Amino acid sequence: MNTRLFSLVTLMLLILGQANAQNKLSDYLPEGYTYDPSVPTPKEVLGFEVGDWHATHDQVVNYMKAVAEASDRVTFEIIGRTYEMRPQTVLTITSPANHGRIDEIREERKKLRDPDASVDLENIPLVMWAGYSVHGNEPSAVNAALLAAYHFAAANEVADDLENIVILLDPAMNPDGVNRFASWVNTHKSYTLNADPNSREFNEAWPRGRTNHYWFDLNRDWLPAQHPESRNRVAKFQDWYPNIQLDHHEMGTNSTFFFQPGIPARNHPLTPKKNFTLTEKIGQYHAKFLDKIGSLYYSQESFDDFYYGKGSTYPDVQGSIGILFEQASSRGHVQESIYGPLTFAFTIKNQFVTTLSSFEAAKEMRVELNTYMKDFYRQVKSEYEEDSNKAYIFGATEDAGRTFHLADMILQHDTEVFSLQEDITVNGVEFKKDKAFIVPLNQPQYRLIKSMFETRTTFEDSLFYDVSAWTMPMAFNLDFMALSSRILNLASVEKVSKGLQLQEGKVIGESGAFSYIFAWGEYYAPKALYALMDKGYLTRVAHEEITTPEGVKMGRGSILVSKGQSKVSDESFFEDLQSIAKESGIEIHAISTGYTKGVNVGSPSIDVLEKPVVAIFVEGGVSSAEAGETWHLLDQRFEIPATLLPVDRSGSVDLSRYNVIVMPNGNYNSLGKSGADKLKDWVSSGGTLIARGYALTWLNNNGIGSFSFKNSKEEDTDTIQKSYADYSRATGAKVTGGAIFNAKLDITHPIGYGYTKPELYTFRNGNLFMEPAGNPYANPMVYTSSPLASGYVHPTNLEELKDTGAIRLAAQGRGKVIGFVDNPNFRAFWFGTNKLFMNAMFFGQTINSGTAR
Repeated sequence: MNTRLFSLVTLMLLILGQANAQNKLSDYLPEGYTYDPSVPTPKEVLGFEVGDWHATHDQVVNYMKAVAEASDRVTFEIIGRTYEMRPQTVLTITSPANHGRIDEIREERKKLRDPDASVDLENIPLVMWAGYSVHGNEPSAVNAALLAAYHFAAANEVADDLENIVILLDPAMNPDGVNRFASWVNTHKSYTLNADPNSREFNEAWPRGRTNHYWFDLNRDWLPAQHPESRNRVAKFQDWYPNIQLDHHEMGTNSTFFFQPGIPARNHPLTPKKNFTLTEKIGQYHAKFLDKIGSLYYSQESFDDFYYGKGSTYPDVQGSIGILFEQASSRGHVQESIYGPLTFAFTIKNQFVTTLSSFEAAKEMRVELNTYMKDFYRQVKSEYEEDSNKAYIFGATEDAGRTFHLADMILQHDTEVFSLQEDITVNGVEFKKDKAFIVPLNQPQYRLIKSMFETRTTFEDSLFYDVSAWTMPMAFNLDFMALSSRILNLASVEKVSKGLQLQEGKVIGESGAFSYIFAWGEYYAPKALYALMDKGYLTRVAHEEITTPEGVKMGRGSILVSKGQSKVSDESFFEDLQSIAKESGIEIHAISTGYTKGVNVGSPSIDVLEKPVVAIFVEGGVSSAEAGETWHLLDQRFEIPATLLPVDRSGSVDLSRYNVIVMPNGNYNSLGKSGADKLKDWVSSGGTLIARGYALTWLNNNGIGSFSFKNSKEEDTDTIQKSYADYSRATGAKVTGGAIFNAKLDITHPIGYGYTKPELYTFRNGNLFMEPAGNPYANPMVYTSSPLASGYVHPTNLEELKDTGAIRLAAQGRGKVIGFVDNPNFRAFWFGTNKLFMNAMFFGQTINSGTAR
């Protein structure tokens, strides 16, 4: 019998045998090991065997605590909490002797990043990070973590190996998602197992368990680090510098098992080729261990190591080896597959076995991997010395908030950042004190910094598993440039540390002024505006420039505030202004008289604003990721309440209680004609409808506003035959997975308020090309004729994109429909276009209807 046939037969026997049998611990554990009986097994704590049920997050935490209490090899640590206040836990597993000098080991490892420091590479312990289930509905990983914790804590035979290895075991990288999914499948499990894929057990309710509380994919957040789960984990990573980072995932049910390396041509150029070689060498251990249990697997045919925001790629730019594992998912307890019934127990076993194979590789390659990390940072020093660029500067003269948030993000990654302490002009660009930062390149994280600031438009491969560009100052819409001079020779600067805080705002002037005004340029101006609205104060937006008697010039979009109908005293009003200014980082200026220059305070070009009451459509065919991005933006950044309104409930809801409705990208066919008519009536009555992506095609088809799109063109229409083998690559190359483009914004338009320049970077990850409106006033943002700024786009798509609409307005009765072709709130780190969305929400009501027809 040949090896492949033998593997198939073994696989079938294993999964068929487990389909209806009760699971046993001995079925998982490797042969030849004995276990300390004082360490509890998972069943002794959980009450069921691994694989019989899906362990909920609290059960996982309880087991990890029990193991740590029983074993002197293990310490239990809570590194932070999620949005839902679940603990994020890490087990540190090593020998008792190493635990006694754990701080010394950690400090010694920091020398690996210092090219000039001496390190005993022969004897320094290796660190392996074992991370499980960053996607909550990929449960074989988190349940395999139970087995891994037991094995490394209790197996007598690994005691000596742990003298040279420290394991950081992160059992549930997404606690909220893990718990959501476990509750779903356990709720729908039958005691007589049913493998029918149509069963409710395998078909989660929206938004599903993959994501965190706000429905974000945490496996895309390692570099942006916008969520507490990521920040807590990155801090631990930067405290230890793991040599190997395991990232256990799942994929489709009709698959086998994948381990990295991925497709060779899709590595990021900043990752050394030696990384791929070592990943492949470690892969041979996985193959050997999976062969033993007869599991099918593959490598180097899928996935990539390009975007540094993923758990398996983030380590690669820091001298570590990130390893992605993808296990075919049973999703529930047993499900039909093309290979036969796929049991939960079998999926768990593969994840556990590859944890063991990784440990074996770590043990035998310890010196080689420590040496690689040391060499990595020696090479970094050489690259810096050859680089004509010595630092990056970034900032925005009108906005300390966005500037702060980029500096804060960079600081998460063990980097040095300096704040500018004097105003300077570089190559004609002005950078302001306290509103600009400098990042020197002469530091260990040279390559990671380069990846955040570089622009790249040429690539070895045209297929990307994720985004092809993440130039961070573009994402934040900041001025930036590379500097050829050393940081300290350029200007007066001050080193800042992690924990940097947004600078406080203030009120300039006294209590009892005629009125007050603040500019709209600061990132948190919308937060201040809503807080003032919520307190009942009169707020208005100026559509023309105003210069106060005190000589302060305010641009379009500035907000005027007065007590209005509020009965509070001048002193209480002033205290509120001070508190709100301080928290939001804005400056509020007192105005001594209504007789201002430009326009007067009582001008008809100043509109009274209505407090937005917001509903976001969710469920049905709505993109949960995009709905979550909007929810997170409003809830976390601006403290604005938003109703998460299920699409199927909208027919029975009184929509008049909302004046803003958000339609994230998605399919809205379930609304039907009656739902469309109801929504049309709501807009016609004066509502502001903000819609994105394919929501616009539904609106157009149902006569709610007018939005038109280009039809995609086919290449080579004269060719009658093409190679079948080229199909996947040819079609994949036309996917716009994520790139950055140049757009032109009308900064006199309410959608453009707060921006000081018409040039704007925007992000897109799709091929929907919106035609500009026939009314030129209805196109507040369009793509330029040379749109590509950074990243990959297929030449035909680039041609289609030129001079198309990015934001288009339509009038519907007394209301407005504001259409975004692309996502202004992408992954919570596109700070630079958030204000476009907030402008639509606050100022859509004020837009002249004649400009939207």
